Amino acid sequence: MPNDLDIFTQINNAVLDLQGSSLQSYDRPLKMLGRLLQHPDLEHANKTLTEGLDLEAFLAKQDNEGGMVGSDSLDWPDSADEALGLTLLLIWKFAANPVDITHFGHTYFYSGSKIIASVHAVTKQMIIPFVRDYKTYVRNFGNSKPRLIMPTSNKVFIVHGHDDGALQSLARFLEKLKLEVIILKEQPNQGRTIIEKFEASADEVGYAVVLLTPDDVGSTAVASGQSQRARQNVIFELGYFAGKLARGRVCLLRKGDVEIPSDLFGVVYTEMDAADGWKAALVKELKAAKLDFDANRMWE
Repeated sequence: MPNDLDIFTQINNAVLDLQGSSLQSYDRPLKMLGRLLQHPDLEHANKTLTEGLDLEAFLAKQDNEGGMVGSDSLDWPDSADEALGLTLLLIWKFAANPVDITHFGHTYFYSGSKIIASVHAVTKQMIIPFVRDYKTYVRNFGNSKPRLIMPTSNKVFIVHGHDDGALQSLARFLEKLKLEVIILKEQPNQGRTIIEKFEASADEVGYAVVLLTPDDVGSTAVASGQSQRARQNVIFELGYFAGKLARGRVCLLRKGDVEIPSDLFGVVYTEMDAADGWKAALVKELKAAKLDFDANRMWE
């Protein structure tokens, strides 16, 4: 296992690969995820989390009515730790035999006739929340080694679209506070792909500010009109940082009447108003995230 990446970074990368996988490739990141979750550094926490749990008994007691496709649901235990442990056992089961996730997804997370859609639904609705909660569990367990803990960083990543004015205004304000700003397009390529460059830059930061600016227009198939939307890369990077850094270390700045994606639960957002009231609101969020900066400089 590479020493330059901590375990949770590698777990996040495996989940990202699973999200973007095809029917021909989903097994590889799934197996990688299973291996990472059995790393020796996690052994003690895993043993405590899964002790006394019987996955096969849990699956056998599910009331699968066999009626309308997609009507079955899982009866999870009330205990959050038990549910977390059962999910861990499920992921190990899928990693050992990847085809199991397709049958499981078809039964409990049905998303249409395409098999890979069910795999992606399991990833989005079960595996991603699991990774978020599992990370918290391990870090609170008291047996973590230093490389399990992501270092505190005063670097702030700016996710942006095509509004260069909003980008420059935000970047100069953060620099005024003596925070180090990371803008992807300003980082050297070093022969890497865009996603490799993004992941490497994202690994260094302790906070992300996401600029939602009206760069695109779009609508649902049944909508009568179109609405202003942020660029697709902005929404992707927002989701990445919400999972990687946790919601308390991501702030949305919305400029204009931009549509807010419906699944952005719990992520703070602030209107980027012309009167610059967003600056005080952002400073408040940066303080709450315990970044080390001089808030008094905002008045200079």
